[in-house]
Amino acid sequence: MSLFAYSLVAFVLATAVATALFRDVLSVIVVFGAYSLGMAILYTFLLAPDVAMTEAAIGAGVTTLLLLLTIARTTRPTTDRLRERIHLPAVAVVGAFVLLVCTAVVPEMYPVGSTATPVWSNLDVTQHYITETYNDTRVENAVTAVLAAYRGFDTFGEAVVVFAAGVSTLVVLKREVFA
Repeated sequence: MSLFAYSLVAFVLATAVATALFRDVLSVIVVFGAYSLGMAILYTFLLAPDVAMTEAAIGAGVTTLLLLLTIARTTRPTTDRLRERIHLPAVAVVGAFVLLVCTAVVPEMYPVGSTATPVWSNLDVTQHYITETYNDTRVENAVTAVLAAYRGFDTFGEAVVVFAAGVSTLVVLKREVFA
């Protein structure tokens, strides 16, 4: 992995920890938006642009907007309620567990772009989808055919989630404008 990838992972981890530790709600929302944007960039680096676009739109965009609108409509707590005690033993146990899982899983992952991955090493399956997609679906673009035909229910579910988020945002924004 490159220095950029390590820096990006460090940024995502730092914003995740900051989101968990900050007690000021506005600070948490801003750092959470940065976390979502970092994840979107990481997904792009990992060659998953569809997931990156969804994370950027929903995570960094809509969710941050809805949380900021919610804060604008509520009152801020007094400074006494901003500070809460952190249960350090629980943080240490969860952190150790996550570190253990990462230590076991990350070395087993294929490097980004490696031709040893199952998708590249099993060319019969890949070649089947490239050659037979049009015959099966009558869609000329293989990516569109996979998303709309082979993964139709999954794509429909994603479209429903994005549509519901958009409608919810419009409802909240309409209430904000007319309130």
